[in-house]
Amino acid sequence: MKEFFAVIFLVVACVAICDAQEKAQWQEDLKYLTEQLPLKHPNAFHSVSREQFQSAVRELNEEIPNLNRNQIIAGMMRIVSLIGDGHTSFSPLHDASLGFHYLPVQLYLYKDGLFVQKAMPEFKELVGTRVISIGNASAEQAYRAVAELTPHDNEMGIRSFAPVYMVIPEVLHGLGFNDSEESVKFVFEVNGQRIDKILRPVGKIVPLQQGGPMDTEGWANAVASVPLYLKQRHEPYWFEYLPESKMLYMQYNQIRDKKDETVADFCKRVFEFAENHIVEKFVLDVRFNLGGNNYLNKPVLVGLIQSRKINQRGKLFVIIGRNTFSAAQNLVNEIEKYTNAVFVGEPTAENVNFYGDHEPIILPNSKIPVMVSTLWWQNMDPRDHRKWTSPQISAELTSLDYKSGIDPALESILRCKYDSVAEALEAPLQAGDSALMGDAFKHFVQDPSHQCVNVERELNSLGYQLIENDRIQLAIEIFKMNVEAFPSSGNVYDSLGEAYLKAGQKTLAIENYRKALQLNPANSNVKRILDELSRE
Repeated sequence: MKEFFAVIFLVVACVAICDAQEKAQWQEDLKYLTEQLPLKHPNAFHSVSREQFQSAVRELNEEIPNLNRNQIIAGMMRIVSLIGDGHTSFSPLHDASLGFHYLPVQLYLYKDGLFVQKAMPEFKELVGTRVISIGNASAEQAYRAVAELTPHDNEMGIRSFAPVYMVIPEVLHGLGFNDSEESVKFVFEVNGQRIDKILRPVGKIVPLQQGGPMDTEGWANAVASVPLYLKQRHEPYWFEYLPESKMLYMQYNQIRDKKDETVADFCKRVFEFAENHIVEKFVLDVRFNLGGNNYLNKPVLVGLIQSRKINQRGKLFVIIGRNTFSAAQNLVNEIEKYTNAVFVGEPTAENVNFYGDHEPIILPNSKIPVMVSTLWWQNMDPRDHRKWTSPQISAELTSLDYKSGIDPALESILRCKYDSVAEALEAPLQAGDSALMGDAFKHFVQDPSHQCVNVERELNSLGYQLIENDRIQLAIEIFKMNVEAFPSSGNVYDSLGEAYLKAGQKTLAIENYRKALQLNPANSNVKRILDELSRE
C-alpha cells in the first residue's frame, strides 16, 4: 500500500512539475512576443500606448501559472488585438498550429441581431434562429468579450470575424463561458420559442488562406433561394448581365489570378462586354473581398476609369462591406479618388490608410505563428484618418432579407437616383436662400439611405468650392451648418475660421480658430495662423 501511494505521489509531482514547466514556457513565449512585436511592426503603439500594452502583458504574465492553455491563448489573443490593426493577429484563422475546432453552426450578426445562418443537417432546426446565450453569457456579453480578442482596424472587422470566434469552443472556454472545450450550451429563440442545445465540435478550423475557417458544404442554409450575390460566393471573380435592368454585375471576391484566367484577362472580357451591350448601371461588388495582391488591381481600376460609358455618377456603383479589407481597401481608395463611383452597402473593415503585409513571429516554445504588420499603406491623403470608407447609400442586411434572398445593396442600386449633399443643396444655393439650404440639408441627412454618407466631408468640400467661386457668404453658411451638425470636429471650426478670415471678419475667425485648436491641439497650421493674427 505504501508503494501504491508513493507511485501516486510521484505521478502527481511529475504532473505538477510538467505543468509548471509548460506555464514557464508560455511566459517565455509571451516575453519573446512582446519583445519582437515592436521591432517588426512599423508603429506598434499607434492605437494603444506602450505603457498600456506593457501593463496588460505584466498582468497576463502574473496570471499564467493559474491559467489553463485556452485561457493563456485567449489572454495572448487579447494582448495582440490591442495593437489595433487587422493584419496583426494571434489567431486560429491564420494557422492550424493552435488546433482549434468549430461547432456545427455558422453565425452572422445582422442589423437585427445575431442569428444562425447555416448549420449541419442534423441541426437544421437551428437555422434562422436568434442566439440568446452562449454558455453562461448572453449573446451580447459573448460578442463583446470575443471582440476584445478579434484582430481589427475598426468595428466592421469585429462584426465580420467575432461571430466566427463565437463558435470556436476553445475560445469560449478560454473566456470562461463554458466549463470545457468539449461542449457548449447554447440557447436559441424562434417565433417566441426557446431552444436549448448542447453543441460539440465537429471539425478543425481551416486557415483563411486555405479556404477556411470551416467547411460548410452541405450544411442547411437560412436562405430559401440563392440570390445573385451568393451564386458564386467562393469564385475569385465573375460577372453577369441582367438584361431586364440593363445592369452589368461584377463580383470581385479575391485579388489573385485564377489558374485558367488572370485578373487582367477577366477585366478585358468584362469591359469589352460593357462596350458592346446596353449598360445603364455597372456594379462592382467587393463586399466579400478580404484582399490579396495589390498589383493585380490595376486592370480593374483602369477599366473603370477609361470607360466613359460606365464612369458616370449614377451609373457606376461599388458594393462594400464588413469583409472589404486590405488590398480590397486599396482598390476602394483608388476608385474613390479617380472615378465617379457611388459606394453602397456597409462601411469597410479597413482604415483608408493602414498597416498591412503581415509576417509571422514564431513563438519559440509553442511554435505558434503570430502575424505582425510590416508596412504602412498610405494611398490616401496623410491627414485622412477615416476608420473606414463609408457608403453613400447605406444597405445593411437583416435576417429576414437573408432568409428571403433579398440583397438590400442591389435593391438600393436598382431604385437609386443618386444625389450628393452638393446636389441636394444646388437649388437653394442658386437662389442664395440660407433658410432653404437648411431645410434641404435637414431633409438629406434624415433620409435613411444617407446614414453613412460622410456629410462633414462633403459639406466641407462644397464650402471650399464656394470660396473658389468668390461666394464667401454662402461658404460661411455651409461651414456654419457643418459646425452645427458636427460640433466636436476641430476641422469644421478650422474651415469656418478660414472663411471668416477671407470675409474680413477677423474676430469671428479667431474665435473659430481657437475652438478648432481646443478640439485638436495638434493642428500646427491653426497655431501658426493664430500666432500671425495675434501679431497684427
